[in-house]
Amino acid sequence: MYDVIIIGGGPAGLNAAMLLGRSRRKVVVFDSGEPRNRWSQSMNGFLSSDGMNPRDFIQKGRAELAKYAVELVDVVVESATYTKGEFVVNDVDGNVYRSRKLLLATGLKDKLPELEGVEELYGKSVHHCPYCDGWESRDKAIAVYGRERKGIGQALAMKNWSDDVTLYTDGTDSLRRDDLELLERNGVKVQKEKIMRLEGKNGMLQYIVLSNGEKRPQQAMFFSLGAKQQSDLGEQLGCEFTNKGVIKTRRLQHSNIPGLFVAGDAARDMQMVIVAAAEGAKAGVAINMELQQEDRK
Repeated sequence: MYDVIIIGGGPAGLNAAMLLGRSRRKVVVFDSGEPRNRWSQSMNGFLSSDGMNPRDFIQKGRAELAKYAVELVDVVVESATYTKGEFVVNDVDGNVYRSRKLLLATGLKDKLPELEGVEELYGKSVHHCPYCDGWESRDKAIAVYGRERKGIGQALAMKNWSDDVTLYTDGTDSLRRDDLELLERNGVKVQKEKIMRLEGKNGMLQYIVLSNGEKRPQQAMFFSLGAKQQSDLGEQLGCEFTNKGVIKTRRLQHSNIPGLFVAGDAARDMQMVIVAAAEGAKAGVAINMELQQEDRK
């Protein structure tokens, strides 16, 4: 019987594990090895680790846990149940684990634009978060992808990083007159032609090729198509979700299930690495305090 099972070995899960390890709790962390930012070359906006490779960041975090006797298991968790104050977790190899508390730090998976060539460029010159990658794209020719009216807000926001911003609606024509006037006033160009493919070299975007054969020079692309849960464990356990598909959390990362906490991108909050790590710390302290209360005679 573990005090705490943590599912997810990213910043949220590892930071929670550190606080719980330092609290002398028996902890196991499950890591699928597929973090949301695994395509990225650098992890930005994290004080003291700005520009660090995400894989190096995780390895450093795992190494720091060694002195706290936190158990790390590199396997995918298949199912989880909760009955009578006990969590039962099954991994894909058929092993069963039990714990008093459970922390989900399973993260999200981004929905990529369905464009030929996007996967080779994603994480290098095609991004979803301007706060993570906008600085590296500063003063470049930036494309914003958004069908219908979905790219307006991001296109306007990207003017913060470059004067050369073009909104691509990919063959859709739903922009209203006031939308077009707003974009024009703020210096955002609009291209409604359908996109055939993205072209680049060594991960760097060079051209957006349109259905009419035109090749438009672009150096970076940003999109915001939403994300989905990396794991269905929250659904299995009966968690409440927001209309954006993230798990509802209360104070100190509590979910609606007793003893179940959620931290990181899977929970509702700002989706940044530094925020995920902070939520993991909050959850770690809250879990330990809850265990202390239960252990008092």
